Amino acid sequence: MTSATDETVRRVLVLAHTGRSEARDVARAFVKELTGHGIVVRLLRHEADDLDLAPADYQPSVELTDSESDASHGCELTVVIGGDGSILRAAEVTHQRSTPVLGVNLGHVGFLAEAEHEDVAATIDAIVQQRYTTEDRLTLDVKAYVGGRLVYATFAVNEASVEKAARERMLEVVVEIDDRPLSRWGCDGVVCATPTGSTAYNFSAGGPIVWPQVEALCIVPLSAHALFARPMVVAPSSVIAIEVLEGNQGSGVLWCDGRRSVDLPPGARIEVSRGQRPVRLVRLHQAPFTDRLVAKFGLSVEGWRGAAAERRQLRQSGGTARGAAQ
Repeated sequence: MTSATDETVRRVLVLAHTGRSEARDVARAFVKELTGHGIVVRLLRHEADDLDLAPADYQPSVELTDSESDASHGCELTVVIGGDGSILRAAEVTHQRSTPVLGVNLGHVGFLAEAEHEDVAATIDAIVQQRYTTEDRLTLDVKAYVGGRLVYATFAVNEASVEKAARERMLEVVVEIDDRPLSRWGCDGVVCATPTGSTAYNFSAGGPIVWPQVEALCIVPLSAHALFARPMVVAPSSVIAIEVLEGNQGSGVLWCDGRRSVDLPPGARIEVSRGQRPVRLVRLHQAPFTDRLVAKFGLSVEGWRGAAAERRQLRQSGGTARGAAQ
């Protein structure tokens, strides 16, 4: 990786879903405009090749790196261009450095993204002027044990799910909360989600939507054959354990954010707890989460006559708000 020696130089890591032509175009625009404002842009070497960029053509020069784990070192933020999957990948790349992530949405819902592709110019200006804030989101630390031996450890931004590996076989599990058994389920699996992930797999599985400011963990059984099999919300300090029972005829699989997986033989134990490192998201706007839900899901609010709407109508008409002194 090449690097400028001046420690005062501003650096931004740009990651893109280079398999999409639209993402490549937007990425090139970011590189051109950011370097034009004196900001060093860092790229993964293979992505720079996909973008057909020559570092020497830019001043300051574009930096290239082959190491994903160190890609965001020294960068003030990471711009990721794509959908939520691309943002989850960026979280993997930046996790050890806690580098803030700014998502530019080219996908469908794009709950994790802060900007849409039509907002590129305004987004670049906000970066140049450093007109943004950061928001820490709770993550999960996930460990898998087999025979009492740790065989896998990772983290998750959205969720960790234990699922059956074979479609035709049910998975028998026992769920434990804070060292106490909760329930045994024959099921398709169990989802453990963060508030950030509550609008993803957790939502699709029938779990609750949790506002990001609420610190909690969600547990959602998947098609459980049991009288008690409701979604649950537990304390952020709780440790959730899922044991794949020895009697299972098939195996299970652990998925984290739908991106990383490991096979789980009968007898495996998975422990899920609050992550030691949060994911840091860049915010350009201070829009309430309620507004984000309405916009992303296209929810109907027709007929709403709340206090805020009333105040806005009164301002437009020059009237007096209800309850004001007369």
